[in-house]
Amino acid sequence: MAVKTVQDLINEGVEGRHVLVRSDLNVPLSDGNITDAGRIDASIPTLRSLLDAGARVIVAAHLGRPKGEPNPEFSLAPVAEALSERLDMYVPLASDVTGEDAHERANGLDDGDILLLENVRFDPRETSKLEDERAEFADALAALTADNGAFVSDGFGVVHREQASVYDIAKKLPHYAGGLVETELEVLKKVTEDPAHPYAVVLGGSKVSDKLGVIEALAPKVDNLIIGGGMCFTFLAAQGYEVGGSLLQEDMIDTCKDLLERFGDSIVLPDDVVVAERFDKDAESRTVELDSIPAGWMGLDIGEKSVEKFSQILDEAKTVFWNGPMGVFEFEKFAGGTRGVAESIIKATSNGAFSVVGGGDSAAAVRTLGLDEEGFSHISTGGGASLEFLEGKELPGVAVLES
Repeated sequence: MAVKTVQDLINEGVEGRHVLVRSDLNVPLSDGNITDAGRIDASIPTLRSLLDAGARVIVAAHLGRPKGEPNPEFSLAPVAEALSERLDMYVPLASDVTGEDAHERANGLDDGDILLLENVRFDPRETSKLEDERAEFADALAALTADNGAFVSDGFGVVHREQASVYDIAKKLPHYAGGLVETELEVLKKVTEDPAHPYAVVLGGSKVSDKLGVIEALAPKVDNLIIGGGMCFTFLAAQGYEVGGSLLQEDMIDTCKDLLERFGDSIVLPDDVVVAERFDKDAESRTVELDSIPAGWMGLDIGEKSVEKFSQILDEAKTVFWNGPMGVFEFEKFAGGTRGVAESIIKATSNGAFSVVGGGDSAAAVRTLGLDEEGFSHISTGGGASLEFLEGKELPGVAVLES
């Protein structure tokens, strides 16, 4: 069964109807200030289309991990302010999720008005493992939409979660995919079902275990599987190198040996690394060959030779999927590898390659390093969701929309 879209909902008529939109507004904060508003920006088109069509929009979202109880540290107040700026209209924030204030504000909405509910994870039923508890919370959310409500799933970053405001709510209301979810799925299908070759996948981040499913799924399909970041040191250890104090998953060394045996022709590892005495932005550092990592020193980035090696591969690529930084990009001294690889992907894109940044830290790196977001074909809002899609896993929040 085909998934109905937000445009289908608008065509059916939304004027005067309450529409509950699950957005992904889980943005990073520092001292109460949003440091990367990418997910908020990505949520605007669907919200704007509904508001312009006369819907009474109620937005549900989470922020952080407040452990099922109200916590001012995880309030969506900064998000409400950011939404107000981007929509050029006041976005009120309910003081609760499905309580008295939420109901009063929802009932008071006029056509083209919007309301942001407080963090859905302030209610423990949102993430409960018990289906009846999640269903109870979904009923409470649905009650906010009165008698003729609808649900729009537009938080791609959470569709891999079987949670009340993502999964169970779709069983309670007529349900539709938002524009962001539509776009994300179209893009990911393009890099999995019939990608143009040469196809290069760049994986970084800290742990092999986090990316094992993706490696298993993609290694047989890609021309080059480039591995950097902290996870490369477990692969290097599997090749017999001493990695000093670098991040190492000893229990994954045998797994990496097996992967290298099976997919060694396509797996590409660094030739040199940037090491430091300690994990600190001002730590003494040097670039060394793989067989010269000093005892106790830790690898915090890939070296210039590695960037050049990876760039030569990316220059030839027609499809590129990138998930995970090459080093500790938050420290300028260790940002060179991530910057170099990202710039190579931008260059490949300008030469006609289709490139996808797989959300999470990769998307944050693009913005933190001041790179041109338009230089990539697509920047995903969902790191975990995009990886699970590439692994071939069913995404509960998408599957339920098909019912």
